[in-house]
Amino acid sequence: MIFNMEFETLPREALEAIQLRRLSANLERVYATVPFYRKKFDEAGFKPGDLKSLEDLSKLPFTTKQDLRDNYPFGMFAVPMDNVVRIHASSGTTGQPTVVGYTARDVQNWAELMARSLAAGGASRGDIIHNAYGYGLFTGGLGIHYGAERLGASVIPISGGNTRRQVMIMRDFGPTILTCTPSYALHLAEAAQEMGVDFANLKFKSGIFGAEPWSETMRVEIEKKLHLSAVDIYGLSEVMGPGVAIECIEAKKGLHIMEDHFLPEIIDPDTGEPKPPGETGELVFTSLTKEAFPVIRYRTRDISSLNYAPCSCGRTFCRMARVSGRTDDMLIIRGVNVFPSQIESVLMEMSEVEPHYQLVVDREGNLDTLTVMVEVGEGAFSDEVKDLLSLEAKITKNIKETLGVSTKVKLVEPKTIARSEGKAQRVIDNRKI
Repeated sequence: MIFNMEFETLPREALEAIQLRRLSANLERVYATVPFYRKKFDEAGFKPGDLKSLEDLSKLPFTTKQDLRDNYPFGMFAVPMDNVVRIHASSGTTGQPTVVGYTARDVQNWAELMARSLAAGGASRGDIIHNAYGYGLFTGGLGIHYGAERLGASVIPISGGNTRRQVMIMRDFGPTILTCTPSYALHLAEAAQEMGVDFANLKFKSGIFGAEPWSETMRVEIEKKLHLSAVDIYGLSEVMGPGVAIECIEAKKGLHIMEDHFLPEIIDPDTGEPKPPGETGELVFTSLTKEAFPVIRYRTRDISSLNYAPCSCGRTFCRMARVSGRTDDMLIIRGVNVFPSQIESVLMEMSEVEPHYQLVVDREGNLDTLTVMVEVGEGAFSDEVKDLLSLEAKITKNIKETLGVSTKVKLVEPKTIARSEGKAQRVIDNRKI
């Protein structure tokens, strides 16, 4: 189902005309109201009136997360606080939190884009949405919630945590759409099994999962264990929250970016130079309609690519490839670049292990080491020691052949690795301690 046929199926020429008009107005606004951007534009020798085409955007400097932290808390806001009706913030686990604001119109636009996203993911007015994203300063829960109400669906605002209670509500309330992180979806499946609840007997038809990178093999695992169709959703609080892009349930071949509100670019993460469609690099966004907290060329650190080919679902928005990792999450092990999602893909292809793992990086002398901790199935530790050693060797060999990096592998018993109600902690880097 396409929620907004008028905008989601615009011809490219008409869409780019809207983008240019909105971009021009946005640059005028931020230059007049945000000292940070006025200084950056002046240093680049660029005035808003210099914008003649979408390509001219590349003449402007990037915005980074550090810029947002340097202007903490409200220095990047483009409207007076009297006009800000909502404030969200990142968790701040890797530094100073980034704070974002919304006007009433921003919230309305967000609800519209989330309604589009939910519809693309298989939801409609008659559905019941079990929303297990966290409510609060994190944008996930309220973003999904407002979108569900805009769509006209029923929403269960369960948030994260209380996993066994969630399973009970799934069984008793009969929700048809599940929204949460992919790692938490697997945790729900595990808890349901312990409670004797079979997802095959529940009413879910699709699940909309995001907020952390996940692989195609994990999608297969989720669909098998939860008996639903799984789609990927993308967003980040600095740009809006969830709903920036989503896969359509019809094709599942890239995430449609809501291009009438966000202008995407792919750049070389090292040089900052733009890369053509189809090439992989760092994803950059410029907001086109955000009033309270507009961003210009914001570096997301997410690794993706853009595809402008038509989609079978009928939407004309370009599609971004599933995020394969982040430039700031990339591990360099003895000169080899490794993303956690690459390790995950190797592990998920092996039936002997469970979809729960953690990567531990240490430094022994002057050399970095990577240990892959992965859970094995029930009863595996009752096998002979030689069988476990054989499995460890097999995993080590598969990772080496696929990624070209040598690792240690440590098999652990089921439920040994901590479960997360939100984003899973995949990496423990002891080199930073």
